[in-house]
Amino acid sequence: MSLAIQPFTLPTSDPGVSIVGRLRGSGPPLLLLHGNPLTQMSWDRIAPRLAEHFTVVTTDLRGYGDSSKPEGLPDHSNYSFRRMAQDQVDVMQQLGFSHFSVAGHDRGARTAFRMAMDHPALVTRVAFLDILPTHCVFQDIQAQMAMDLYHWWFMAQPKGFPETLLRGNEAYYIRNKLMKQGPGKGGFSEEEILEYIRVCTPANIHGVCEDYRAAFTIDLPMDTADFEAGRQVQPPALVLWGAKSHTAHHHDPRLEWPKYCANIVRMAELPCGHYPTEQAPDETFRELQAFFNA
Repeated sequence: MSLAIQPFTLPTSDPGVSIVGRLRGSGPPLLLLHGNPLTQMSWDRIAPRLAEHFTVVTTDLRGYGDSSKPEGLPDHSNYSFRRMAQDQVDVMQQLGFSHFSVAGHDRGARTAFRMAMDHPALVTRVAFLDILPTHCVFQDIQAQMAMDLYHWWFMAQPKGFPETLLRGNEAYYIRNKLMKQGPGKGGFSEEEILEYIRVCTPANIHGVCEDYRAAFTIDLPMDTADFEAGRQVQPPALVLWGAKSHTAHHHDPRLEWPKYCANIVRMAELPCGHYPTEQAPDETFRELQAFFNA
């Protein structure tokens, strides 16, 4: 078994867009997708242990980390979860994996959700970490929920407005976003914070804003159409959330997720906030290892 880390940069089917990632371990392939404003580094506390059981692939989503950050199209379609999911399918196929499991946190979990919907024959198992489905989030927005998810509405504003307001305030933004702003924050080392500040460039901020614009203009209508048609995630699914996260404050994940997944193997609450791999790495590792080893 080789646990050496193999970095890669691979093109996608979207011309000019490449995805940066790392591969380690051996065994069944397992793709790990990060959230906002993070990178693949967010998996570093548990990826080495998972690599003792799986061939672990971690990547930076388009718009994030060191992956490509294309200018958003007028309709934001190049930052939809469908497009971001296709990026990751392209990467896994180039690495030689025709079938694989995937775990995602936050925006990565939304990418994994669309991947499982669009490519059910490729995804063997899927784990969702601390999200509710995008359609669910937009349906019943109460006052405190809107405050907790302030960035959804701010970053989805028209191009240029949030980008301009955040420019020059990147370090302040990252420190507050990860450590203070909203429930369930904290758990990051100073080294991690500095890395997230490094990659918080104007191009990254634009990519993140396009991600949120696409969520409202493209992903929500797409997910609504699926929901109304009765289409659900088919691969076996694991649903995890933090007891101190906003995810559990406004909805009951145990009631909401069965509306969107046909085969939920397990749902479990973790002793953490919004960042399970940083705040509860041991518990998160055990849940993922048991689910993907089954």
